[in-house]
Amino acid sequence: MALLEFKNVSFKYKCSNQYALNNVSFSLNEGQIVGLLGPNGSGKTTIIKLINGLLRNYNGEILVNGEELNEKSRAIISYLPDSTYLNESAKIEEVILMFKNLYSDFEEEKMRKMLESMHIDSKSIIKTLSKGNKEKLQLALVLSRNAKIYVLDEPIGGVDPAQRDFIIRTILSNYAQNSLVIISTHLLEDIEPILNRAIMIRNGEIALDDTKENIINTHENKSLNDVFKEVFKC
Repeated sequence: MALLEFKNVSFKYKCSNQYALNNVSFSLNEGQIVGLLGPNGSGKTTIIKLINGLLRNYNGEILVNGEELNEKSRAIISYLPDSTYLNESAKIEEVILMFKNLYSDFEEEKMRKMLESMHIDSKSIIKTLSKGNKEKLQLALVLSRNAKIYVLDEPIGGVDPAQRDFIIRTILSNYAQNSLVIISTHLLEDIEPILNRAIMIRNGEIALDDTKENIINTHENKSLNDVFKEVFKC
């Protein structure tokens, strides 16, 4: 049984004549790190919002562990949005307490170990952190949950290459091994080495969905990034 499944999902925003998603189907299992790939406006954000219950009134089925998406299933999803969502005036210790109270699967010790490896002082106020450290803090909070599905929206966007490498290593070292990781990104070249599956979406429809190995083998051993450029004619 798939951990996450979209069955013929379509969605249209209010006041729009076009579908943001049109009959989208895919099936994902635990143990996968999946790249959700496509240009701006392709439908990636809509998929992410649907998974996290931020959009409703879709057609089709979204299943988690074989059950229709609901409050219970959303509780096993840990979501990293593409923008800062924390109170900038709060201390990191206050945010740790908030996550501990909100999520029964939050592992405080794991969080503190990640902060130590990131050289971030838990007594700091969030607004005093650099942009890169704010990104790391949010990632640490998300990965400190023992979730079944991690949805990471542009986790390496807006940081320098050295920071990207650190964030990628952090993802690899800290996500639950029996979980599913979905990474939405436009920086495919940086994230490609850790992916084992890719879903490429164009104009609200699936353009390509397969394991990285199969995609490379069927495209003359080109890199996933080169295949992406071909699919989207970048």
